[in-house]
Amino acid sequence: MKWDQALADYKHYLQIERGLSKNSIENYSYDIKKLKTYLATEDLKVTPLTIDTTVVKSFIYSVSKSINPRSQARLVSGLRNFFDYLIFEDYRTTNPLDLIETPRIGRKLPDTLSIEDIDKLINAIDLTYTYSGINLGERNRAMLETLYSCGLRVSELIALKISDLYFEEGFIKVNGKGNKERFVPIGKSTQKFISIWMAIRAHIAIEADSKDILFLNYKGRQLTRAMVFTIIKKLVKTAGIEKNVSPHTFRHSFATHLLENGADLRAIQMMLGHESITTTEIYMHVNRTHLSDILEQFHPRN
Repeated sequence: MKWDQALADYKHYLQIERGLSKNSIENYSYDIKKLKTYLATEDLKVTPLTIDTTVVKSFIYSVSKSINPRSQARLVSGLRNFFDYLIFEDYRTTNPLDLIETPRIGRKLPDTLSIEDIDKLINAIDLTYTYSGINLGERNRAMLETLYSCGLRVSELIALKISDLYFEEGFIKVNGKGNKERFVPIGKSTQKFISIWMAIRAHIAIEADSKDILFLNYKGRQLTRAMVFTIIKKLVKTAGIEKNVSPHTFRHSFATHLLENGADLRAIQMMLGHESITTTEIYMHVNRTHLSDILEQFHPRN
């Protein structure tokens, strides 16, 4: 079996058997492609069925000089999953990653924005910004308000459809990781900003495959993840915020602010679409002052 065939079969397995999204499949595939490139560069004539621990170790060592421990851990995990798949399909009997330890990285606390920072970013949006006759400032405000008020991933934001909006019921339907659907509450103010954008959107010549997509570029196409990152980076600079802010920062801030204001952790888990509440529990560590205040307020000995 050659590498291209093994990778194609693995991607098919991830899509059909595990139901992963296109982005997740590409992330899993990236590790195997990187290994394949290394083997070609070093002129190592091994296949997915004959590669051993020694070769894999040399590959990991070669890339470890340029990536941090967290990325190394993700690489090891990705390769281990690939070879586990080959064992599952009876192509191999052993996993060459079994004797390779994953780097210890600890738990990284997410970066968050304060409520004041969120307001600064929103206020930094030029609502008069127009390109090719389309007011993109209103689109940007609706996007950021949706990111923050609903706690969406950037992939969920750009894939959000008009048919997913249930404003009368006060919810939106979100297609999350692994194509798992969930309903997330949406506030009246965010509904208002989306409605303003939709009135502008109605005047765009929209491409056939984007007819139901909510957030579009001026050409009537679905926005890319990179474009959302770019918009946010520019706003951060304009607002004078000295933090490393990405679309995911809004999601972290959504969860943190809910927790700080007394929301139940289980409810936050459901809104974020976390499969395990262990993932959501990281937000318990974000604001220790808040937790101290809760102890002082509610514990009988205080």
